[in-house]
Amino acid sequence: MSHFLEEIKRRPQLVEKPWTDIHTHLNFLEKTPEETLKLCREANVQRLITIGTEPNDLQTVLDLAKTYYPQVTCTLGIHPHEAEKFTPEIEAFIRSRASDKEVVAIGEIGLDYFYKHSAPDVQRDVFRRQLMLAQDFDLPVEIHTRDAEEDTKNILKEFKGQITGVLHCFTGTLDLAMAALDLGFNISISGIVTFKKAEELRNVVRVIPLDRLHVETDAPYLAPTPFRGEKNSPHLVPFTAAVVAELKGVSLSELSRQTNLNAERIFKKLPPL
Repeated sequence: MSHFLEEIKRRPQLVEKPWTDIHTHLNFLEKTPEETLKLCREANVQRLITIGTEPNDLQTVLDLAKTYYPQVTCTLGIHPHEAEKFTPEIEAFIRSRASDKEVVAIGEIGLDYFYKHSAPDVQRDVFRRQLMLAQDFDLPVEIHTRDAEEDTKNILKEFKGQITGVLHCFTGTLDLAMAALDLGFNISISGIVTFKKAEELRNVVRVIPLDRLHVETDAPYLAPTPFRGEKNSPHLVPFTAAVVAELKGVSLSELSRQTNLNAERIFKKLPPL
């Protein structure tokens, strides 16, 4: 029996209610989509959003969503690492497909000053341009931000009341979380919250209102405990959810209900369960 099956046999409450993984990279996984979605069904992960990051994967994530809809939907966008590749042709492609029913958000977009694979000024320009694109199509956004809190807040303030979305895989400060909430954005929590040294993040989760929270895997990265060190997969999102539920003092059933509702409120094109 696999490690995963052993864990859910030991803790069947993890998979009694349905889950939505709002941020995963289905095209980056080692297993085939069919194998991954079979595991998701065993884990009661009934919806997952696979994320566009750079020019070469936009058609891929769109094809995955079209093939496996309604269990799989997608976002289209250019990650800050790839900001210098956001050409007029790429913007035109995103605009040509943003109205497709399978495209539920613009993302993954944002700022990353930790690696600076693209120049910060280019990142800021491309971030704004993609926020305007989301505004044009009345779509939410999935935001990546690392070591760029002030610029992230300042740019999002420019769009206050005009755009919604989530700060995905949140690892920032409480100040950033509260600013994002004030600007109308939700917060998504990954497997990092299960890591031993993530007490600062756990303190942030304790403060975020339950109706503004999401859970995700960011697979194949950041597998939650007890799978840390392994390749992550969307079927492991219940293990992150278990820690979030404990931090919020609610049952897994209530967290499932609320995070699914939150997802449907933000991602209005998400197929209902």
